[in-house]
Amino acid sequence: MLGIRFVKAQPTIYLMKYRAGAVTREGAGLSTLYYAPVTSLVAVPIGSRDAAFIFQQIARDFQALTVQGHVTYRIGEPKKAASMLNFTLKSDGKTYESDDPEKLPQRILGSVEVLAQQAVKDLTLKDALQASDRIANTIMAGLNHRADIASLGLEILGVSIRGIKPTPDTAKALEAEAREAILKNADEAIFARRNFAVEQERAIRESELDTEIAVELKKRSIRETQMDAAASVAAKQNELKQAGMVADITLEGKRKDFVALNAENTRTLADAEAYRVGALMKIFEGVDTRVIQALAAAGMQPAQLIAQAFTGIAEKAERIGQLNVSPDLLNTLLDKSKPTEVPNVRRQ
Repeated sequence: MLGIRFVKAQPTIYLMKYRAGAVTREGAGLSTLYYAPVTSLVAVPIGSRDAAFIFQQIARDFQALTVQGHVTYRIGEPKKAASMLNFTLKSDGKTYESDDPEKLPQRILGSVEVLAQQAVKDLTLKDALQASDRIANTIMAGLNHRADIASLGLEILGVSIRGIKPTPDTAKALEAEAREAILKNADEAIFARRNFAVEQERAIRESELDTEIAVELKKRSIRETQMDAAASVAAKQNELKQAGMVADITLEGKRKDFVALNAENTRTLADAEAYRVGALMKIFEGVDTRVIQALAAAGMQPAQLIAQAFTGIAEKAERIGQLNVSPDLLNTLLDKSKPTEVPNVRRQ
């Protein structure tokens, strides 16, 4: 009533009370009475706010992409903001007289778009799709150094990039390229696995061959050892054979000496016998042959005596007209097992 009103600001509202062009009271969350006809209220929101953005940008390889994100900010210096924008409340103390408070996010987003363009233009499409943090840091640093942001008394709390997307056709092409790369990697993995299996098989085969070679070398060593042993045995046998031959030669020499000695002895005995016979012959020279025959017949067997008798008869066969031999005599001569008796022989 009578134009006196009461206003109570929230803790996130910095309220300034102007009268006669000067600030009479100010502060965050201020509550005060004011006279509406001569008093102006300026309410500057100092709480953090988010401003979402989505921009169409062109990469260095002339590919279009969409950058989507948001900026978190607050008015750190309300007086600067109030001097640049109209935050005056209407007489009801609830709504603003102008739309300047609504234009503040647009000014911020305008600067963000410029900085995003500068960050993306130096990147290719593939690099930009993977550089969300880099782009956000570039925008953040650019906002902190822009004069228009500082003149508004703004404090940039953070910049977030929620997504960077290419056009649908480009996305399909990238998906196809990525799919082909994945398939290629899969083929390379299969090839590597098969090649590894082949290498393992080759290593196993080489190990088997090495084992076979080692076995053959061992067999060869055993054969060489056996051949050396056989050669040693043959050498020893040859030595024994040579020794035996030497022994045989020695024995044959001894036998030769023995035969020569035996022949010499035999010759000596023969000479002695010849001398004895010669001596006997000298003794019997001039002796009647009948006497010699009688002496020779001494000690003869009956059969020998009969044979000598027949010999004598044969010598004088021309004088014998008839010779009768009894059967007993023939039986006696034929039967050698019976003692021989001299039968009677008649001559006519």
